[in-house]
Amino acid sequence: AALAAVDPAEFRLPERRQNTLHELVTRLADGRLRLDPGAHRDEVERQLLQISGIGPWTAGYVRMRALSDPDVFLENDLGVQNGLKRAGLPVDPSAAAAAAQAWRPWRSYAQMHLWALTAHNHEEEGTTR
Repeated sequence: AALAAVDPAEFRLPERRQNTLHELVTRLADGRLRLDPGAHRDEVERQLLQISGIGPWTAGYVRMRALSDPDVFLENDLGVQNGLKRAGLPVDPSAAAAAAQAWRPWRSYAQMHLWALTAHNHEEEGTTR
């Protein structure tokens, strides 16, 4: 509610992100959007995608993190693609999504392992993400 009351121009972000963030926090504050354990995941995703500036990756990430959805797979995520490559799996998004079907209903956990492979790879190279 506190963020919803702030003029979006006060957010130190590009204008489009200011508007996206303001719309998101306004919907959360007035109850039109709920990100709690009782929220219906498909409905939350649909509502998030109605907000200009929120796309499938962000909606999927919210499903996974905020709503504890165990079966999200972000095949377009660069970290996922790097993890898939390191694991010797297809990195093309459609091929990766098809391969990830074998991990249902636990694709979120598989994705975490792919991210960990990417982080491990960066540690070996002496770089950070």
